[in-house]
Amino acid sequence: MNVILSIKPKYVKHILDGTKKFEFRKIIFKQNVEKIYIYSSSPVMRIVACFKIEYILAEKPSVLWDICSYNAGISYEEFNKYFSQKKVGYAIKITNLKIFEEPISPQSVIVNFKAPQSFMYIEKEIEKLITI
Repeated sequence: MNVILSIKPKYVKHILDGTKKFEFRKIIFKQNVEKIYIYSSSPVMRIVACFKIEYILAEKPSVLWDICSYNAGISYEEFNKYFSQKKVGYAIKITNLKIFEEPISPQSVIVNFKAPQSFMYIEKEIEKLITI
């Protein structure tokens, strides 16, 4: 199973330039996920890249910061604000990043696409269309 993750454009930029090697999440997938497609949210609103998951850490936010800060791609203040009131956070280690030459309009491959708040599972048929 694979997913589309909604990520703000300023963080997408850091993923694409290699300074952000961890994607932080408050919630994580219930199903086994191998590949993540990056949906750059408004104003871009395109699927711009994909990556494989090297591993996922589940820790107290303070521990996540200690482990991931060198490649977080966000400030300590942004990190703390994002995880405020959370006892556990998740860090997805990005590997095998593939940047698409032509960003993909999700509406062109997913009927009635609505940008996910966090993520959405995608079917294999849709994934084939995305990678063409």
